[in-house]
Amino acid sequence: MLSYRHSFHAGNFADLLKHIVLVEILQHLTQKDTAFEYIDTHSGVGLYDLQSSDSQKLHEYTEGIGKLNFEEFPELSRYFDVIKSFNDSDTIKFYPGSPSIAQ
Repeated sequence: MLSYRHSFHAGNFADLLKHIVLVEILQHLTQKDTAFEYIDTHSGVGLYDLQSSDSQKLHEYTEGIGKLNFEEFPELSRYFDVIKSFNDSDTIKFYPGSPSIAQ
């Protein structure tokens, strides 16, 4: 049986797609007066250390979040604000998973 550990893939291009869409959907839903429930059937852990040995094995984040220049994409400012909120500087050491983004 094959196993999958997302810590090897955190911050890759697929995460960017999922999380950019997630941030925008949550932004829209929180503007409504009615409550909503958030259920993610494909989430991993809440926060990934991009300097961990798992992340460093494949370096997939370098082709995802590591490749995006925040200044070039002002339309993604909400997403970038979420990423920045988990890091102390402009260097991205931690990448939030869906559970952290949804909080």
